Amino acid sequence: MTAARKIELVCPAGGLPALKAAVDNGADCIYFGFKDATNARNFTGLNFDPDQIRAGIAYAHRHRRKVLLALNTYPLAHNQGAWRAAVDRAAELGIDAVIMADPGLMAYTARAYPGLRLHLSVQGSATSYEAINFYHERFGIQRVVLPRVLSLAQVGQLAANTPVEIEVFGFGSLCVMVEGRCALSAYATGKSPNCHGACSPDAFVRWAQTPRGMETRLNGILIDRYADGERAGYPTLCKGRFTVNSETYYAIEEPASLNTLELLSGLAAAGVTAIKIEGRQRNPAYVAQVTKVWRAALDALARDGEGFAAQPAWMAELNKVSEGQSHTLGAYYRPWK
Repeated sequence: MTAARKIELVCPAGGLPALKAAVDNGADCIYFGFKDATNARNFTGLNFDPDQIRAGIAYAHRHRRKVLLALNTYPLAHNQGAWRAAVDRAAELGIDAVIMADPGLMAYTARAYPGLRLHLSVQGSATSYEAINFYHERFGIQRVVLPRVLSLAQVGQLAANTPVEIEVFGFGSLCVMVEGRCALSAYATGKSPNCHGACSPDAFVRWAQTPRGMETRLNGILIDRYADGERAGYPTLCKGRFTVNSETYYAIEEPASLNTLELLSGLAAAGVTAIKIEGRQRNPAYVAQVTKVWRAALDALARDGEGFAAQPAWMAELNKVSEGQSHTLGAYYRPWK
């Protein structure tokens, strides 16, 4: 039996406690963002101020783990200075790699800091090896985070035709709006998630207890209504319940988390370098629980190779923190192809 090569585990941190939870439970890399619109999780109470960043980097490096900065939104002509300043800070802080989507920012980074490792963000929407190789040849991109729209066979085709490392999402929330380029949220609020860093910005979110139940609204638009004791999720338009032809249901997307645990052998065979866990907006307990399960699974994969099998206990633990307490293989599994 041939053991599989080691796949890196890349885990989220919305704050210093989550970063420590990821490190303590076996993450190889931790990704986080600054407290501003340069990252795609620009929510109040999330992300790192300068002191927290230095403490987090020191903690990770002390445990021989890598730190990745999500600098993955798009600057506009009038504010690009803030994004360049963020690159400067990343280089000064000793970040191990920066995750980017904007080609102009990549050009600046490659010119100003040729030794700073660059990863192509999922927000860059590169779904062909030609696109990936362009970013590699032009800007020196060394890893790409693939959008969650490709089948397992397509992932393998990309990996076979590029020298760039392949990172895929393994667990967490899905996005039906071209990986965060949310026209729905932008239409409702006037704020583009890929420029301002947040889908359903919290300034537009309202919760109200009414005689009909707890209502959530985005800029006045009713997204959902919850009965007493019903678990309420953060209000995003794509995951709201709407009345269509007199029937109320999740008209755009059912709440469920991506979970590729049972596809790990196939992902390894396809040439995947790293598995990414979604959830910078989630709490440290979520980070600890998910990281612990995926560390055990990846260690078992490296040990057992083709004999790897996802344990029911792992799946049960992940379902506890999944959206809707259910999971899907998403686009990776297409048996008709």
